[in-house]
Amino acid sequence: MITSDQLKDIIERADALRRYLDIDRKKIEFEEEDLRTQAPDFWEDPKRAEEQMKKVKGIKRWIDGYAEVRTCADELRLAFDFYKEEMVTEEEVDDNYAKAVAAIESLELKNMLRQKEDPMDVVLKINSGAGGTESQDWASMLMRMYQRWAEAHGHKVTISNLQDGDEAGIKIVTMQVEGGEYAYGYLKSENGVHRLVRVSPFNAQGKRMTSFASVFVSPLVDDTIEVYVDPAKVSWDLFRSGGAGGQNVNKVETGVRLRYQYVDPDTGEEEEILIENTESRKQLENRNNAMRLLKSQLYDRAMKKRLEAQAKIEAGKKKIEWGSQIRSYVFDDRRVKDHRTNYQTTDVDGVMDGDLDGFIKAYLMEFPVNDEQ
Repeated sequence: MITSDQLKDIIERADALRRYLDIDRKKIEFEEEDLRTQAPDFWEDPKRAEEQMKKVKGIKRWIDGYAEVRTCADELRLAFDFYKEEMVTEEEVDDNYAKAVAAIESLELKNMLRQKEDPMDVVLKINSGAGGTESQDWASMLMRMYQRWAEAHGHKVTISNLQDGDEAGIKIVTMQVEGGEYAYGYLKSENGVHRLVRVSPFNAQGKRMTSFASVFVSPLVDDTIEVYVDPAKVSWDLFRSGGAGGQNVNKVETGVRLRYQYVDPDTGEEEEILIENTESRKQLENRNNAMRLLKSQLYDRAMKKRLEAQAKIEAGKKKIEWGSQIRSYVFDDRRVKDHRTNYQTTDVDGVMDGDLDGFIKAYLMEFPVNDEQ
C-alpha cells in the first residue's frame, strides 16, 4: 500500500508538468493552429498543409499526454480516499499508483526531447564488425532487438536493404522506423558500437568470444523538409534483388545502388555515399526510396555539424563521439552496461527482446539537447 507521501509526490509531479509544459498556453495555441486548417484554401498548398497538420498533431499530443497524467493522478487521489472508507482494496490503490507513475514518467521523458529532429522517423543501419559469422550473428540479434522495441512503441519497421551473412546472421541491414512518436528522439541514443561477449555457439571448444556491430541512426526526412541534392554528383547502378519474392526476383534488375559524391562544406574533403535499396519489386519505388535515404543522410550530417557547433558554445557540455563503443552485452555474466551513462541491468533477455527504455532514459538525462527555435 502506498503512503501519503507517495501520493503527494504524484500530485506535485503532475502539477509541475502542467507548469513546465505550459498546458494552458498549449490549449490556446492548439485552437489557433487548428483554426488555420479549416480555411477554404487550406489544401491548395499540400506541402504547407502537411506541415500545419503535423504542427497541430504535435501540440495535441502534449495536451492529451498531460490529460492522461491528470486523470491518473486524480483517480489515485480518489482511490486513496476510498481505501480509508474501505470502498476499494489495497491492490486497486497500488494499481492506480503504478498507472500514474507510468504516465508521469512517460511524459517527463518526452519533455526531455527538445531537439527539433526528435519527433522525426528514423533510418537505422546496422553493420557487422570484423569477426565473420560471430559478428554477423550479433548484427542479426541487434536487428531483432530494435524490431521488438519498435513494435512495442507503435512504430512500423520496413527493411529497405539487407545482406545475409556467409553462414548465419547478416552483414548489413537498413531499416526505416516510422509511424510512431519521437522515433529519432529515443533511438538517437543507440548510435555507436555495440559489443557482445558470450560463449560462442559457433566454436566447438566453447570459447568466450567478443563481437562488435555498429549502429547508425539518422532522422528520416519527408517531403516537408528541403534537402538539396546536387544532381551532377549522383550516379545509379541497377542489380538483381536476391531472396524470396516471386518470379521477378533474380530475373529483373529492380535493386538500385545510388552513389553520391559528397563534399564536406567545411573541410572540402570528398566522400562517396553508397546506398542500396531492394525493398520493392519496382525499380522506380526503389529509386525514390534510395533518394529519400540519401536526403536523410545529408540532413543527418548537417544536423550533427550544428550540434557540434552548439557543443563548442555551451561550456561544459559533454561531447558524444559518434561511432564510439557505447554498450557491452555480457551474456554469461548476465549484464548489459552502457559506458556513457553507467546504467546497467541484469535482465539480458529483456534487453534483447527490446526493453531499452531504461538505457534511453539514462542517456537523455545525461546528454540533454535543447535547440528548439
